[in-house]
Amino acid sequence: MSDMSLHETTPDTVYETQMGDYFALLKPRVMSLVVFTALVGLLVAPVPVHPFIGFVAILCIAVGAGASGALNMWWDADIDARMRRTAKRPIPDGRVQPGEALGLGLALSFFSVLLMGLATNAVATALLAFTIFFYAVVYSMWLKRATPQNIVIGGAAGAFPPMIGWAVATGGVSIESVLMFGLIFMWTPPHFWALALFVKTDYGDAGVPMLTETHGRRVTRNHVLAYCLPLVAVALGLGFTSIGGPVYLAVAVVFNAWFLKGCYDIWRRDEVQAEADKYKVEIKTFKVSLYYLFAHFGALLIEAALRANHIGGL
Repeated sequence: MSDMSLHETTPDTVYETQMGDYFALLKPRVMSLVVFTALVGLLVAPVPVHPFIGFVAILCIAVGAGASGALNMWWDADIDARMRRTAKRPIPDGRVQPGEALGLGLALSFFSVLLMGLATNAVATALLAFTIFFYAVVYSMWLKRATPQNIVIGGAAGAFPPMIGWAVATGGVSIESVLMFGLIFMWTPPHFWALALFVKTDYGDAGVPMLTETHGRRVTRNHVLAYCLPLVAVALGLGFTSIGGPVYLAVAVVFNAWFLKGCYDIWRRDEVQAEADKYKVEIKTFKVSLYYLFAHFGALLIEAALRANHIGGL
């Protein structure tokens, strides 16, 4: 994809780029979830981290996430211009030039990885570098337009931050960090596909093979339940590790029963039933999914605080 082809997607109107336009390239809403889960991974680890080192590490993870977002928007500018949901992003709207987004993404990637390497350890640095590469190259440039499982693959990039936070503290990877990764990774598909069932998208027109477009809504409903089942196992399993406990398990049981019931109801319905009540079940289940990760990672923080004060424990 050349810069020329990207310029062809931009309008004739020339805008003066504002700082907010560059910030929008970083996908700040996605960054907020990344920062939260990375911070939890850092704080629940059994090894204390100096507050300044912790701050620098979280800053690097946030900047790395922003770099991934900028590179993704640079590469996807052609399809963003063809979709209503993304047509007003900075590049297709003409507020930022493609080359500027590419330069910003590369510069922030280099800065975040270099600073992480100077401030922390090799494992955390390698995980951060791999996460940026995975999202920008493996997902955005390769598999997003090649397979209807793209949202599953893309979800892996969003699942690495708690592993990075854990590695900052411990210098390694453990069952706890792997399960935190698994929690986000398995949550992403049913969360997104529940949304896709009631939001009419134009991914098909843009040439992006989303599951609802390539295999239909019945298959998508099957996938929602199929991914929710192992999600429940991962979520509950995390409660029996060193970072779990009774508070986390109570939260996990409630939210997983709630979410599983919603995914089961989605699976057993057809489009006639869904259209009759204006996708009431799908919308409700998606809303539950919005609270799901926050509740689980928030419960992990509570468990860490209780352990720090020698309270609770299984």
